[in-house]
Amino acid sequence: MRLGVLDVGSNTVHLLVVDAHPGARPLPAHSHKAELRLAQLLDEGGAIDSEGVDKLIGVIHDALQAAEDKGVEELLPFATSAVREASNADDVLARVQEETGVALQVLAGAEEARLTFLAARRWFGWSAGKLLVVDIGGGSLEIAYGIDEGPDAAVSLPLGAGRLTSGWLPGDPPATDDIRALRRHVRAEIARTVGEFARFGAPDHVVATSKTFKQLARIGGAARSAEGLYVQRELKRQTLETWVPRLSAMTAEECAELPGVSEARAGQLLAGALVAEAAMDLFGVETLEICPWALREGVILRRLDHMGSAGAEGGTVQ
Repeated sequence: MRLGVLDVGSNTVHLLVVDAHPGARPLPAHSHKAELRLAQLLDEGGAIDSEGVDKLIGVIHDALQAAEDKGVEELLPFATSAVREASNADDVLARVQEETGVALQVLAGAEEARLTFLAARRWFGWSAGKLLVVDIGGGSLEIAYGIDEGPDAAVSLPLGAGRLTSGWLPGDPPATDDIRALRRHVRAEIARTVGEFARFGAPDHVVATSKTFKQLARIGGAARSAEGLYVQRELKRQTLETWVPRLSAMTAEECAELPGVSEARAGQLLAGALVAEAAMDLFGVETLEICPWALREGVILRRLDHMGSAGAEGGTVQ
């Protein structure tokens, strides 16, 4: 069947259309996205303002039209940290449903981490052993660890690249004192979680997902996205340690000229790099591998698992 995943994130609203059935890998058929930056549309009280909700509804209408045009049979709509943490989240969800017919499922942070972990596990397989998975989004950082398809530990921290940029780095380029303060904050937040993971032992394989990690790997010399999903892409901590001082001195316009960095995300790259560097340092990771699958694929895989279970239960044994 043709499934559509509508991901209302902190930076973008992304519709991913795939052809899928239980037992097979989902094949991408179409991608439709809009840069909305919901996390930056919050007022002083932490609410998404009326203009932001209007924009969200308009973008969802466009995504629904794209889904119809591409023959989507079932839509899986969900929202992450920007909506989850908005002080008027219930009102936003009610208005979206009333005006678009879409009932957004708000994922808890730990559920984000679990679904992203599921996607990484399916991508790398059982031979990867104990996995440590790190994902930097626009609003939050997810970390998960485990040996099975469900992680033994999963946390979500308010350390997304967009959130940190708007809250901590107002300058362009940012002031040195602001960068130092953000670095201390990020490391203190991540350090609180290290013990929760350390008790399970060292991972066999460390992987990262998200646009932020892909861009950091690309400026560090990883293959272009045009070379395909199956090309191995890595990010080394030593590379990050070299790039962070350089990014600290660059404007958003200068960052946008780097290979693989989009203009829309360029201003967030330094904050993302500080989070990535801190996570790799505090977890003792020298090299991590970029995983092409992430949260959206995790949502699809879970749905396919449920479909497969329902089909098995409805069958007969000869």
